[in-house]
Amino acid sequence: MTTESAAAATRATVYGYPRQGQNRELKKAIEGYWKGRVTAGTLRATAADLRRRNWRQLSEAGIHEVPTGDFSYYDHVLDTTVMVGAVPARHRAAVEADALDGYFAMARGTQDVAPLEMTKWFDTNYHYLVPELGPDTVFTADPAKQVGELTEALALGLTARPVLVGPVTYLLLAKAAPGVAPGFDPLTLLDRLLPVYAEVLADLRAAGAAWVQLDEPALVQDRTRAELNAADRAYRALGALTDRPKLLVASYFDRLGDALPVLAGTPVDGLALDFTAAAAANLGDLAAAGGLPGRRLVAGVVDGRNIWGNDLEKSLSTLGTLLGLAERVDVAASCSLLHVPLDAAVERDIEPQILRWLAFARQKTGEIVTLAKALAQGTGAISAELAANRADLASRRGSPISHDTAVRDRATAVTEADTHRAQPYAERAAAQRAHLGLPLLPTTTIGSFPQTDELRAARAGLRAGRIDTAGYEERVRAEIQEVIAVQEKTGLDVLVHGEPERNDMVQYFAEQLTGYLATRHGWVQSYGTRYVRPPILAGDISRPEPMTVRWTTYAQSLTDRPVKGMLTGPVTMLAWSFVRDDQPLADTARQVALALRDEVRDLEAAGTSVIQVDEPALRETLPLRAADRTAYLAWATEAFRLSTGGVRPDTQIHTHMCYAEFGDIVRAIDDLDADVISLEAARSHMQVARELAAHGYPREAGPGVYDIHSPRVPGTEEIADLLRTGLRAIPAGRLWVNPDCGLKTRGVPETRASLENLVAAARAVRAELSAF
Repeated sequence: MTTESAAAATRATVYGYPRQGQNRELKKAIEGYWKGRVTAGTLRATAADLRRRNWRQLSEAGIHEVPTGDFSYYDHVLDTTVMVGAVPARHRAAVEADALDGYFAMARGTQDVAPLEMTKWFDTNYHYLVPELGPDTVFTADPAKQVGELTEALALGLTARPVLVGPVTYLLLAKAAPGVAPGFDPLTLLDRLLPVYAEVLADLRAAGAAWVQLDEPALVQDRTRAELNAADRAYRALGALTDRPKLLVASYFDRLGDALPVLAGTPVDGLALDFTAAAAANLGDLAAAGGLPGRRLVAGVVDGRNIWGNDLEKSLSTLGTLLGLAERVDVAASCSLLHVPLDAAVERDIEPQILRWLAFARQKTGEIVTLAKALAQGTGAISAELAANRADLASRRGSPISHDTAVRDRATAVTEADTHRAQPYAERAAAQRAHLGLPLLPTTTIGSFPQTDELRAARAGLRAGRIDTAGYEERVRAEIQEVIAVQEKTGLDVLVHGEPERNDMVQYFAEQLTGYLATRHGWVQSYGTRYVRPPILAGDISRPEPMTVRWTTYAQSLTDRPVKGMLTGPVTMLAWSFVRDDQPLADTARQVALALRDEVRDLEAAGTSVIQVDEPALRETLPLRAADRTAYLAWATEAFRLSTGGVRPDTQIHTHMCYAEFGDIVRAIDDLDADVISLEAARSHMQVARELAAHGYPREAGPGVYDIHSPRVPGTEEIADLLRTGLRAIPAGRLWVNPDCGLKTRGVPETRASLENLVAAARAVRAELSAF
């Protein structure tokens, strides 16, 4: 096919779309179902209506081929586990009794059965549920969801493409099931899994699928020759099937690298590549591999992970180069639009000119359609759009919000000494022991406490003007009083104020820093029914005034026990925001770190002896390719140390990380030089404690003993057993006792019961230690 005919054949598509609905209807329906207020039938009807609305919106916008199967009640990897019949043994009875309740039991657990482990989806803030597999795993096809959703879309008269997690990525994301030897490699199950995918593909073809997309993002990571051979074997086998739709293998988040010629050498019908995160690399690799003659290329030229408007002329240049490398070039976002909010047009609090710089899912859909139109009909067909785009890009470049000379001068003046504590850890630890007087195995929580109905009502009343600021703050004081009283009664050693004044651990700070923009409706799924509104980092960052000192000092006035000051670290402030794309992340991180450094000093001056600077996103933001990690970790750890480097030796600095794989950043955790780190560990059965021990981590650590993402209350002996496991890796003098993460999403009764059991377990294990 000629370049001209390839352009004429161009179509617009997307890989996935936000699931929640404009007003988070899905979240409300699911949580209503959990509470017994919504029936299963109503929940399913709500979900079906949301799917129809999404597909119609996409089609009406000009998307030629809509995705199906990307919709989920909780998580698309969990959906794949159901599709291939890999339900863990402990959940089978629940699934057989009621498929929907069993599904949620795998996601959230029950009082009697633990859920699947949860961790980050590559380098995003989306969490997936980790498949549990072993040598005895038997796969069986259950394509009902995938076939059903395809049938729904086809019934609307739409062209639809089912989207599945690919078999290689599914196995690479899996872990050995509990009780299976740790060295078990799930990828050894590939030949057992492929016939199940073959059956699903045949059923989708029978239901009317012309194409099926198989997502293989794991192949953009560094892969061994054995893993690449597995990908080759998988797609030679699936490509050789006669009873199948056409296969589109999709990758995103980075360059496909060595996997590109492997996949291109198999009989699949098309590839989808990311031309935003790794445009030059994927373009060069594709050309070096000889392109995709006779096949389809889906070009992800619109950034599916950030909210800045596309540079249409730049994208058209990339697309023009690609036209000569494939039979057909279609236009798409770089990944599923799951990772961005739904619609910028509904934002009313952002200045209209700035709003024109932004593109949420609906605006990105428009960009994709515009680019496809230009490719098929020529740039003359979009001349007005190109002119408006140039004006918007120029407006952003010239805006005073982007540049603050004082902030930049201060960042430039940072010295090496600013990024280190003045005293070595051993000296600090002795000073902190003397100052704080904590017992062996000190107990604490991570920071937030449940947000009560009264607090939510007060916050809504403040927004609506039904109560004034004084009335709202009186409610906040009452909440802090209750949280401190509960912790004292429970017997915790280091307390928190509970964060009732905070809407979100990033947004709360962003709203008080210059350079950030906040949205009102910019919800993005983090996991399950947990949605966040990432702020937009649009300009240079500074802190006009203290952000947390007032409420932390008030809480400390209510108790003689130490109350932690709670801050969100610089890397997490970036990772859980939509960051600016016009300067290096390291520069932005340094600006945020300096703002936090001012806050840390003010907390210390106000009498706060324990300050926690949370960095749950340190691992999440780790580049997917090893070659890029050293530079990232250097500026990331420096930014943390810059935030905390100016305090006295007897001020104890904590940090916290959760729901990620920590083994490959243990050295970086050490480099943070925090006095205490708390980490998620309950679902992974203290794996991180063993990793810290293997590294020789020299400071104090609190591997979590209470899984806060499940509604179940862990028993005292269950927690004590986890502590005993932790003690086999971390000496008692350096082991803390804490939950996995903050308690904001939990209910008050379960939180109190769980913390009572946590303190009782710590006391029991202390007694055991004192007996020796």
